[in-house]
Amino acid sequence: MARPADALVIGGGIQGCSTALQLARRGLRVVLLEKDHVARHASGVNAGGVRRLRRHEAEIPLAIAAMEMWYDIETLLEGRQTGFHVTGQVAVAETQADLAWATQRAARLRALGYTHEELLSPAELYEMMPELAPGMEGGLIARGDGAASPYHTTMAFRDTALQAGVVIEEGIAVRRLARADGLWRAQTDAGTYQAPCVVNCAGAWAGALAAQCGEAVPLQPIAPMMMVTSRLPAFLKPVVLGIGRPLSFKQMPNGTMMIGGGHLGSADLRTNTIRLDFAKLTRSARTATELFPLMRAATLVRAWGGIESRLPDDIPVIGPSSTEPGLFHAFGFSAHGFQLGPVIGEIMAQLVTQGATQHPIAPFAITRFH
Repeated sequence: MARPADALVIGGGIQGCSTALQLARRGLRVVLLEKDHVARHASGVNAGGVRRLRRHEAEIPLAIAAMEMWYDIETLLEGRQTGFHVTGQVAVAETQADLAWATQRAARLRALGYTHEELLSPAELYEMMPELAPGMEGGLIARGDGAASPYHTTMAFRDTALQAGVVIEEGIAVRRLARADGLWRAQTDAGTYQAPCVVNCAGAWAGALAAQCGEAVPLQPIAPMMMVTSRLPAFLKPVVLGIGRPLSFKQMPNGTMMIGGGHLGSADLRTNTIRLDFAKLTRSARTATELFPLMRAATLVRAWGGIESRLPDDIPVIGPSSTEPGLFHAFGFSAHGFQLGPVIGEIMAQLVTQGATQHPIAPFAITRFH
């Protein structure tokens, strides 16, 4: 006997939990199916950046809408804590080539009507970050950006969704997804679940589900890596990004330094594991010490990674299926989906309940790969 619902959400990351919450608040009986546990993969172990800075142009409207939701995140999540705080995010121009890119980027965004990214002169850059190594050429800043705790944020969405009536089934993998007689049936190791609609938020495993429905996409599993160091005296407020080389760098409230930015390990979907690449981690550490020499006094405490998915154009699939009614996709966020989590839930709930959304999602159609 299949267990019924009004909507099935597959995947317990921030996108899935946000979607489940928004659907439940619109009166639907929602079951969320997660093959491991909530926040197990990318949503729980990423850098926690809450940024509009350096977004792909197609993502900027969604990032701006999401940021407005972040500014009121405690209301959305009924007081639950996410660790979100506004610090500003700065992309540092180390070279003249970096500065030329930043200048062109700022001009391009102004031409499109966006004002959230501003150029910084070298003097402004050093006033903000006096511990920065000498010789930097300037930078690009989004003053209203910030950071949050990815694990606590995803769990806050989970707990709020539970409070709203969502049934969350963990440790249950969807093996087969098929539609018959107007209902979707998700076959799992724990039985069958059925509903008129399904939202595919399965991350690196979402491509296999899409392929079962005739929508194969070139989804690649990736494993972004992070490091954390010993505590240092407070010296850095904004999150620092690289321009000419990968970097995401910030000081946590307890003084530890978080280093990431895009260097990848290897992901194995069969075994559900990743392998760190220590040569690349060494490059990340070298970048941090070259930009902030005082980092030579820090000790590396831990390194880790999480399984995420990437699409060839580095933007996600967001929207309805092109082959099957009642199927919706939100996956392939290519290591920059955390900040979008609140608005993705809103978008998917609008698509399910209204058949449309006011947010511009045409660039994210799955048909661009067909």
